[in-house]
Amino acid sequence: MAGFWEWLGNTELAFQIGATWLFPFVESLHVLFVVTLVGAILLADLRVLGRMALDEPLASYVRGYVHVAWFAFVPAVLTGLGLFISRPAGYADNIAFQIKIILLVLAGLNVWLYYRSEKQQALIAQKLSAGLSLIFWLSAIFAGRWVGHISG
Repeated sequence: MAGFWEWLGNTELAFQIGATWLFPFVESLHVLFVVTLVGAILLADLRVLGRMALDEPLASYVRGYVHVAWFAFVPAVLTGLGLFISRPAGYADNIAFQIKIILLVLAGLNVWLYYRSEKQQALIAQKLSAGLSLIFWLSAIFAGRWVGHISG
C-alpha cells in the first residue's frame, strides 16, 4: 500500500489541497458537514431513546433526520477524502485516524442493525442501536480531533 499512498500523495490534486488555501477551506466544509450529520443522528438517537420529541411519532421523526444525515454524509465523505489525499501515508499510519475509520465502520454497521430491528419492531434493539450510535459517532469526532495532534 505504501506505493499507492506515495503515488496518491504526489498527485496534483493532493498538492493543491495540501499546499494552498484549499486545505483550510475543505477542512471547514468537512467540519460543517460532519456537524450536520452528527447533529441529525444525535436528534434521531435521542428520540429513539425517549429523551426528546416524545409527542412526535418515532418512525417519521427519525426518518426526517435520517434524510438530513444522508444529505450531509456524502459531502462529509468527499471532503474527508480530499483531506486524506493531502497526506495519505501520514494519515494511514496515524493511530487516531485508524481508530476513527474503525468507529465509522462500526457506526455504519450499527445503522444496519437499527433498520433490521426497526423492521422487526424490536424497540429494545432500536434503543441499544441508538445508544451505540451515540458512542460511535461521538468517539469518531474525538478521534478525528486527535488526528492532527498525533504524528503518523
